[in-house]
Formats: sequence, C-alpha cells, structure tokens
Amino acid sequence: MKFLKPYFILWLMVVTACSTDNDIDKDLDKPTITVNYDGGFPQGCEQLQRGNTYIIKAKVTDNLALASYSIDIHNNFDHHTHDDQGKICDLEPIKTPVNPLIFKENFKIEGNLKEQEIEIELNLPESIDTGDYHCALSVTDQTGWNTRTSIDIKIVE
Repeated sequence: MKFLKPYFILWLMVVTACSTDNDIDKDLDKPTITVNYDGGFPQGCEQLQRGNTYIIKAKVTDNLALASYSIDIHNNFDHHTHDDQGKICDLEPIKTPVNPLIFKENFKIEGNLKEQEIEIELNLPESIDTGDYHCALSVTDQTGWNTRTSIDIKIVE
C-alpha cells in the first residue's frame, strides 16, 4: 500500500493540472467588413474609369482586436462568382484577358484597434482591359478569424 500512495498522489496532480479552465475568454466572433455606408466605395456595379485614381473605403470591426486587411482586384471576364457577392450586375460577354488589372495588397493594423475605416488608393492605368472585375476585401482579427466581401465593379473607358 505504501508503494501505491506516491503514484496515486502523482496521478491526482496530473489529472487536476490537465483540467480545462472555463474562465478563459475565447474569441468566437469573426471580424466584419462593409462598404455599405455613406462614403463606402465601391458600391456594387460601380463603374470606374481607367486613367483615374480612386480611394477604396470600407469599415472593418472586431470584438477584440483587428490584425490586418487586404484587397484583391481581379477580372471577372470568365463570369466566376464568390460566395458573398451582394448586388448582381449585368455582365459583358465572356472574353480572354489581354492586359487585365491585377491589384493585390496586404496591410497590418497596429494598436489593437476594434474598428477602423480603411482607405486604399487605386490608380487605374489607361492601358488595362475594360470590363467586369471583382473588388475583394478581406479582414483578419488577432485571433485569426477572417471575413471577406466581394463587390462587382466595371472598369470602363
């Protein structure tokens, strides 16, 4: 019996040390991103003229802290879709890209902010293909949760 007592105490210590702590707050909420407010840009089906400069504006929020955001503007000449598109726009016929706009940028959010209005300058060269594009915006919080939204836009002459 003397021999089993130390092992029992050791087993008891291991079991109690491995118990879960339900008092720890877990982040179960994804961040949010929207352009659906006064000043948000672009809105669905917005027409952007090549040769001009635009400021992409969106509001991002999180319950604890934001970490980063990104933008990806790519052609939709093949009529593909994204799972979160809101407004559906009239599409031009399917075509093969010659000189499409490809714009991808990633940004960090410093300072443990819970909300921010992001602003990204977008210069549209005169030489890019006109047509249907997607403006995909993404936000990630410090826990790693990610949310994205895609907006149909059209680049015109």
